[in-house]
Amino acid sequence: MAKLFYRLQRFLRRTQFVFLFLAAAYLMAGSVVLLQRSGFALQAGSRGTSSFLPVPSLGTLTKGAVLDSGMVVSGNKLDSQALVSRLDGPLNGEVLGRRNGPRWLTSRNLEIRQLRRRWFHSLMTEQEPRVERKVVKRKVKHKGTYVGCFLDDSKERALKGTVFYDFRKMTSSLCQDTCSESGYLFAGLEYGAECYCGNRIAAPKTREEDCNLDCKGEKGSVCGGVGRLSVFKVEDLHPGTKTYRNVHYRGCFRRPKNSTAAFPVRAIQLNLTWESCIDLCNDKELPLAVLGRPGCYCGYTSTHFTLHEKAGEQHCGGTANTSDVTSDVTSDVTTRLPGDEDYVMVYQTPVKDTRCTERTFLPEKSQTLVALSSFPGAGNTWVRHLIELATGYYTGSYYFDGTLYNKGFKGEKDYWKSGRTICVKTHESGKREIEMYDSAILLIRNPYNSLMAEFNRKCAGHLGYASEQHWKSKEWPDFVSSYASWWASHVLDWMKFGRRLLVIHYEELKRELFPRLRGIVDFLNVTASDEHLLCVESNQDGNFKRTGAKLRDFDPFTAEMKSLIDGYIKTVDDALRNSNFTGLPGEYVPR
Repeated sequence: MAKLFYRLQRFLRRTQFVFLFLAAAYLMAGSVVLLQRSGFALQAGSRGTSSFLPVPSLGTLTKGAVLDSGMVVSGNKLDSQALVSRLDGPLNGEVLGRRNGPRWLTSRNLEIRQLRRRWFHSLMTEQEPRVERKVVKRKVKHKGTYVGCFLDDSKERALKGTVFYDFRKMTSSLCQDTCSESGYLFAGLEYGAECYCGNRIAAPKTREEDCNLDCKGEKGSVCGGVGRLSVFKVEDLHPGTKTYRNVHYRGCFRRPKNSTAAFPVRAIQLNLTWESCIDLCNDKELPLAVLGRPGCYCGYTSTHFTLHEKAGEQHCGGTANTSDVTSDVTSDVTTRLPGDEDYVMVYQTPVKDTRCTERTFLPEKSQTLVALSSFPGAGNTWVRHLIELATGYYTGSYYFDGTLYNKGFKGEKDYWKSGRTICVKTHESGKREIEMYDSAILLIRNPYNSLMAEFNRKCAGHLGYASEQHWKSKEWPDFVSSYASWWASHVLDWMKFGRRLLVIHYEELKRELFPRLRGIVDFLNVTASDEHLLCVESNQDGNFKRTGAKLRDFDPFTAEMKSLIDGYIKTVDDALRNSNFTGLPGEYVPR
């Protein structure tokens, strides 16, 4: 009996120890989970924190990317002492008010940091809220005619026309309508979010079960699969008519010396018209339609035909209206033929030049970080688009902008120090945030245009315009008063703390895209052929043009605003020149 009691006592002691061990493990696991959740809540909460509360630096909370080592240095690092003395000195006799002088500008660091936090909060509130909904699977009736599921290779697309993305709202109808509006016969959907257009299907069919992904914006509707395209023959939105709303007139050019090498397709027609030439090139899925006596040529921009040097319109029969060609245009430029056999008229068809559209993350993680830094509204998104096409690699972001991710910037969701992206978008300008990068592309734009662009974004999103009521409200002068000094301090801080800088002026990039883009690619230590950069040039607009009603002949800047901004322009221009950089473009002032 005593022995049995002893065994029972030992068993209870062991059981007690096991229970104690399990309880401790459970409490530890719960604590870890609690800490993780509270840490996440802290990060998410700080983005929306009021600027009047102490907020941790954004450098610990956000995302971005990287670059290879060994980049070319363009310009020298600004000496700290020189910058301080420059800011404390006079503006070459130019009298600014006390509020817009250099001394006042340097004393606003705390206010500008709070301003950046408010700006970041406004950026995040632009995103669409995530709503969890229980969706019942349903079979969606498609418009158009379903053709089948086809293979799709990134190097040899099944449909070679226009491409666009929407990782949140893509539907079969949206894709088909877009392709039909551009004059295409077929629309294909892939990965649930990608839309491809074309006039021919250049790939074999595959099993229907391979197209198994729902459309992002329409549950129950199949939108292709991984490397698989759900193809539809689209309905003509305008039966019996030909639309040319997505055709652009590029101008009058001298005929290339070797037309055969420049253009892979040539057709001799007796009754040649610009419509028949565009239709031919569109059907052949080539982006350029070149009209010249005695025929029509189709092809790409290349080293044989670059479109860099326009000829006078008199060589093509008169004065041209270079606006977009549409179905109701009756101007001479769309109805005549070139009068001189040595010159041709060039049109951009809706077909996308796909030689440079494929992008990936870096194959190997980079150990260096390159910033693409700019003041908000300076064209950072557009330049990211150019860099991704030119290098073939995604760009990252110090932030996470769901709107940009949904439009195809896949680096938006990548952690900014991951080393998988070619450079990192940032609008930060604090010493600590700048010194985290090994080099930087500093993008500068005319502050007048930057301020208007950022105000448009705040009021109407990335691609919209602020209304007349917004411009006439009290919000606009308050915005200029606060943001104008940030424009100047952003440039000055990067010149002071940046390690290696390549300064790019937005206006010069627009005017001379090819050479400026070549400089950016060299700085990023990436190899790109001339043919590849010419492809980027033909795709330079992307999907980033603002839509909606733009106020014409409208100057929202008062005389007081102009005096304030011109003072900052003078300060930045002098600082650039004193640091052996090119000064600001001449059109910045006078305004």
